[in-house]
Amino acid sequence: MKSFKKISLALILAALMVFVAACGGGTTTDKKEGTSNKDNKTAELSGSLSVSGSSAMQPLVAAAAEEFMAANPNVDVQVNAGGSGTGLSQVAEGSVQIGNSDVFAEEKEGIPADQLVDHKVAVVGMTAAVNPKVGIKDIKKADLIKVFTGKITNWKELGGADQKIVLVNRPDSSGTRAVFNKFALDGATPAEGITEDSSNTVKKIINETEGAVGYLAFSYFTDESVTPLAIDGVEPTEENVQSGKFPVWAYQHSYTKGEATDLAKAFLDYLMSDDIQNTLLKEQGYLPVTKMKVERDAKGNQKDL
Repeated sequence: MKSFKKISLALILAALMVFVAACGGGTTTDKKEGTSNKDNKTAELSGSLSVSGSSAMQPLVAAAAEEFMAANPNVDVQVNAGGSGTGLSQVAEGSVQIGNSDVFAEEKEGIPADQLVDHKVAVVGMTAAVNPKVGIKDIKKADLIKVFTGKITNWKELGGADQKIVLVNRPDSSGTRAVFNKFALDGATPAEGITEDSSNTVKKIINETEGAVGYLAFSYFTDESVTPLAIDGVEPTEENVQSGKFPVWAYQHSYTKGEATDLAKAFLDYLMSDDIQNTLLKEQGYLPVTKMKVERDAKGNQKDL
């Protein structure tokens, strides 16, 4: 009888211990997981992030930064342009955390590309842009090269208005210039003309100057103040870039010095999120990398995916 009571008491105590452990343990785990998730979204995201480089990328990155800061009020993201060369130089020297570029780091002289990590966040199409009064919407690539190298000096030679051609270029540090020269001009060196650091300024000058021609990313063709040109009958559209039919396009690179960490990683992850890739990119005139049917390497070689 005593033996039976001892066994019963032991069983009751064991059952109580299991019950308490199960209830208490589950509550503690749930609270910890909830706190962890909450902290990852708020408390851990704070501080300042400096981004510089490609002006072709600036509209996208600036818009994404605004949304990122709205979701994370303890974060400050500063986005500056200045050209791809500037972005690559500054991220390499450590004065910014992210350097944006229209070209691969390997294409820029003096850049320690082996120290940088490439994050391809989007694709951008580019084309020549003219003042609307020029009177043309399509141009042969051979004629485009002649225009930019000074061999054709009046638009009437191409069936346009009787207006002297005014070239508007970007500086040597510009990734937009490098991409345009490589894929639109087949490597030809443009003649002297007006040179401006900012794509916004280039657009303004083309709009205000009779006979002006320059080049811009698709993201700047948001109104009719300038006219984008088709090349060899191929319209500068997203679909033609994605299929590889339109030749003037580039990856939009965000470089970090070494692997991205902390706030830089969080922001780059945000740029690759569905919200940005499926919505903001299109709104800003960019193309998702995931929808490309072709790819290019640093040497400009293109192949089907």
